[in-house]
Amino acid sequence: MQDININEIWIDVETFAKLKNITKRAVRLSLNQNKYEYKIDSTRGGKTYKIKLSSLEEDLQTKYIQDFYVDFKNTNNEIIELKNLNIKQEKLISESQKKMALAKYDLVFLWLDFRKTFKLDKLKTSKNTPDNEFLNLYNTGMFHEEIFKILGSVSIGSLYRWRTLINYNNDWTALVGQYKYSTRKEYRTTLNEEQIKIFIQILLSPSSFSIGKAISLTKHILKERGFEILPKDITFRRYAEWFRDNNFDKWTLSRDGEKALKDKVSPFIVRNASLLKAGQVLVADGHTLNFQVINPFSGKPCRATLLGFLDWKSGGLVGYDIMLEECTQNIAAALRNVILKLDHIPEYVYQDNGRAFRGKYFTGSSKFDEQGFIGIYEKLGIKPIFATPYNARAKVIERFFLDFQESFEKLIPSYIGTSVENKPAYMKRNEKLHNKIHEKYNFTPTIEQARLLIEKWLEFKHSQPCPNDKDKTIQEVLDEIEKQNIDENLLDDLMMAQEIKTIGRNGIRFLKADYFDEALYGIREKTVIKYSLFDLSYIKVYSMKGEFICKANRVTETHPLANEMGDIKDIEDYKQKIEKQQKLRRKTIKAVKEHFKIEDLDLIEKELLFEEIKPKIEPIKEIQTNPKRELKKEIEPKVKTSIVARPIFKNNYERYEWHMKNGCICNDDRVWLAKYIQSDEYKEIYN
Repeated sequence: MQDININEIWIDVETFAKLKNITKRAVRLSLNQNKYEYKIDSTRGGKTYKIKLSSLEEDLQTKYIQDFYVDFKNTNNEIIELKNLNIKQEKLISESQKKMALAKYDLVFLWLDFRKTFKLDKLKTSKNTPDNEFLNLYNTGMFHEEIFKILGSVSIGSLYRWRTLINYNNDWTALVGQYKYSTRKEYRTTLNEEQIKIFIQILLSPSSFSIGKAISLTKHILKERGFEILPKDITFRRYAEWFRDNNFDKWTLSRDGEKALKDKVSPFIVRNASLLKAGQVLVADGHTLNFQVINPFSGKPCRATLLGFLDWKSGGLVGYDIMLEECTQNIAAALRNVILKLDHIPEYVYQDNGRAFRGKYFTGSSKFDEQGFIGIYEKLGIKPIFATPYNARAKVIERFFLDFQESFEKLIPSYIGTSVENKPAYMKRNEKLHNKIHEKYNFTPTIEQARLLIEKWLEFKHSQPCPNDKDKTIQEVLDEIEKQNIDENLLDDLMMAQEIKTIGRNGIRFLKADYFDEALYGIREKTVIKYSLFDLSYIKVYSMKGEFICKANRVTETHPLANEMGDIKDIEDYKQKIEKQQKLRRKTIKAVKEHFKIEDLDLIEKELLFEEIKPKIEPIKEIQTNPKRELKKEIEPKVKTSIVARPIFKNNYERYEWHMKNGCICNDDRVWLAKYIQSDEYKEIYN
């Protein structure tokens, strides 16, 4: 006798009809309704149906083993106990199933004991009287109450069937309900193979149809193929949900692509940031602000970018910069702010894989090295680490920006939302009430004001527990960073943004403001300025050759009537600016006197006043249209013995002509005249 597995037994339609005492047509009708699991085998005469034994009811399985399976009978036609069979238990028995099986087991033996003790009256009773009497007592619920609470009412057929199962297998597990159930790898459904195939093809389409729409399309296709009786929608839906839950990787890849597979299905590495030191590794990334700021160049509201550096150990934002675009220079400015604030240079910077972060100026390259330059990171001793493209979970700063968005940005009146779908009510169509409220309370901060607001929020954020050290706050962990006494000038030269500007009378004009220093006085050439939008109180000025000139401070405006209407501060400010003007004027006079000796000035004066200058004024005579002036004789210099009233000159040409007529009144006139003769204007007019 061989051991068998009932899950491997398949019976034909004729055997199943005899087993259930129905016609073959009724069997085929049951199969069409997918009541039982079956398969179709090809034969010479056509096809034949095979039904899986394990999909039948429990009593039918038992009857088949008793009546049809020859290997389970000996020569005396006695039933061999099923305990010798290799019946596999493939599912976990739940507590409820265990409880019911044990209750059935106990009830069977209580029934058998009742039959033994029952006094049979052969004259008045039949042989079934003990069984009926037992059931009548039990089904009242007052006889074996605990079992009745579990099983409820029981029929005589159930008792017989349970006794048979126990005789075959002297184990209570034989009484565990053999219901149809789905496994992780196989779903028991009434859908046939063709229906499943069509349904799955639609569900796994890259178009990502909803389950409801996939059901409608599947039914339409099946009707086109001649199917008259179709399963209900709930049958399709349950199968779809089972398939999705047990094949989520295939479901995600087919419908959403490889990135979704990586983000939603693939396991990720859990990093232990507590192993790091504070300030050792910084994580950098850009975040487009979801509120508007004032553009310092145009004065109009715009969305800017916050370039932030997060300390991985503490989880705190240790430095940032607000910029109008994410470029290499602005990223360098943000890193400068970080190093100055921490007074510490990190060992590593874990950052985005964007073009700006990978700029030659920022990371260095072989070609750049050949020109005598290396990257900023290399100059500072920082090792850059670039994140995998489109892998947001690799950068812990992304979680910080989510919190920043929810707890800070939404508090700003100029908040405009994160997307077109997610925007405040005042930006939606026909929201007149919200528009009025927004217009009344709207406030768009400057970059400097936004920085102050962010700093206030960071004070609160850093007072929270550190995610990687629960016993300390974020700020307490940041305070552990070792100070390194960083040279600010070195950072400024490397990392401040720069532009080319020309020096004017009042210094350098930049962002609608003047920046002045005494070192810029008397210079009219192009220069390179370096600045930070975080601090516009000063700029650094360099020559076009890279030589440092000065640190120019922003020129403040003065009260128009400081002496008459201003307070003490206004008067003092006006006084200091007047003194500075006089100081610079005296400086120029002194420099000229030192450059030209007195005897040189006298000689120059004589040359200006007498015959040597005649040829230089002839071109002026040629372009004159006044005949009277053309008849004039040569200008004879006059030696003045008294002061002549000096007019107000419109230009240098008028002043020169006046000196030619009236001479020089004082030493300042002589100095001016000597300087004017050397100027480009004089050469263009008189030469």
